[in-house]
Amino acid sequence: MRDWKKWAKAAGVRATKTVAQAAVAAIGSATVLGQVDAKVVVSTAVLAGILSLLTSVAGLPELEE
Repeated sequence: MRDWKKWAKAAGVRATKTVAQAAVAAIGSATVLGQVDAKVVVSTAVLAGILSLLTSVAGLPELEE
């Protein structure tokens, strides 16, 4: 049986890191192209976070026993 509190914490930490990484990547890419659009950065980061949570449903290596 899965410990949902541990899973939620681990998935949240992983998703937060993924959101930050996606935001940095989007800002870096937009800077190279010459224009940083906040809507694009936020939507990219949010989508990355959602995908991270969905991927975590398959399993988290942090919780492997």
